[in-house]
Amino acid sequence: MATETEVGELLHRRGWRKAFTVAERVNAWAALVRAIERGYGDEIYEYANDLYCRNWLHEAWLHLDEHIVQLWTPQIKALDDRYKAATIDDDGHAVDQFHGIPGPDLWWWRRHPRILTGRLGRSLRSVGAVGTDLDTA
Repeated sequence: MATETEVGELLHRRGWRKAFTVAERVNAWAALVRAIERGYGDEIYEYANDLYCRNWLHEAWLHLDEHIVQLWTPQIKALDDRYKAATIDDDGHAVDQFHGIPGPDLWWWRRHPRILTGRLGRSLRSVGAVGTDLDTA
């Protein structure tokens, strides 16, 4: 098991654009969850890019010291629960039409926002996603 700095550097060497910290990725996940709860209207490709912050946390958890995992897990679980409440599980059908779904254990890729608005909403509706309009949410 490794320290947060060591894991950030390891994942950077494996292709992540920088040596992120857990706090940076948790904050990014929190920001994405808030945006989805309000109605995420950016492009589908930006949405896919934003989901990768959760991938980083998933990868990091495999290498981090146990005390770091225990410290951050409650906050991540709470964000995961909020994400699940703000999204619909369609087994990745809608998002996969635009961006290949990574590994089977990355459940957040198999969901799309419940509120479909803006460019993301139009894209997802065009491939059959069902959701709520921002005005009726």
